[in-house]
Amino acid sequence: MTRTLSTLAVLAAAATLTMASPAMAQIKIGASFSATGPAAYLGTPEMQTLTMLVEQANAAGGINGQQIELVHYDDAGDPTKAQTFATRLIEDDGVVAIIGGTTTGTSMSILNVTEDAEVPFISLAGAIDIIDPVKPYTFKTPPTDRMACQKIFEDMQGRGITKIGMISGTDGFGASMQAQCKAVVGDYGIEILADETYQPQDVDMTAQLTNIRSTTGIEAVLNPGFGQGPAVVTRNYGQLGIELPLYQSHGVASDGFIELASAAAAEGVILPGTPLLVVDQLEDNDPQKPVIVAYKGLFEEQTGTPVGTFGGYAHDAYLILADALERSASNEPSDIRDAIEATSGLVGVTGAYTFSPEDHLGLDLTSFRILQIRDGGWTLVE
Repeated sequence: MTRTLSTLAVLAAAATLTMASPAMAQIKIGASFSATGPAAYLGTPEMQTLTMLVEQANAAGGINGQQIELVHYDDAGDPTKAQTFATRLIEDDGVVAIIGGTTTGTSMSILNVTEDAEVPFISLAGAIDIIDPVKPYTFKTPPTDRMACQKIFEDMQGRGITKIGMISGTDGFGASMQAQCKAVVGDYGIEILADETYQPQDVDMTAQLTNIRSTTGIEAVLNPGFGQGPAVVTRNYGQLGIELPLYQSHGVASDGFIELASAAAAEGVILPGTPLLVVDQLEDNDPQKPVIVAYKGLFEEQTGTPVGTFGGYAHDAYLILADALERSASNEPSDIRDAIEATSGLVGVTGAYTFSPEDHLGLDLTSFRILQIRDGGWTLVE
């Protein structure tokens, strides 16, 4: 069974991007986003979303009659800064939960602090390592990189693709997804014939792509990557005139990727994404559609920018935390943690979340849809 949260009413009206004053605040939550740096196009909408939702909740009376204070920092995608800010949020600011970790690297740094302090943390990053093995106080909203690999390989299998090349980033996200794809690729009867990598700061991947193009038998190329690297790969792919299908990861499922790569270079790229990007193409009876429509309308009205996948992850993190706070026995971190873990059938923009002691992601493969970039926009394939 799925359900929507009563506090989705916070999505109903416009508000200024201010937060509860410390004098009024009774529930203090923290956040660390990559609002600047190479992942800023992901972290900025996350920060905007969470700030907007907290303001909306306060305008509607808060949670259980208590106002919320949001304390947030910009870690610029630096894991060391993220760890410092997580420590500050807990020890100096006294927050009862933390949302954030735009990247896998920053998430892993934050969870080291939150697990030790026994404070709930809801990550916004994709790597499976964040929640596998299960850590008592760590949860996350994006589907995992393993799930992305499985969804991609399902699509390849359906197209009769059996031999591929892979070019992966060496950052935390890219390396994790590369490993996860290698772990499951055999389940789909697919063989990796060429396996190349690049550094996050690299600005030209033509050498690696030329090696892939020169490998006999390759039928498609997969790029497990995040940040600016996949945009460079996509541009170089077009410049080399490679005509094989190019698959990207869920880590670049945003309009920002199309802008970085250019619409012309990104034409035809296939990737797993959330229905947020194709809400107008969803069936009217899809339980996520009204949730997405409400969030999309408010975000675009407030920011003047298109809604994207990564802001949606922050939306769902807040939804999960607000729902848990409504049900929690107290505002103590341990009780909030227990309430998060008891979440069942909560419909967000990414999927319907059901956590358990064995599962701190709470999503299955249905949370992913196969999308393709056509004419500078997103098309629902499956």
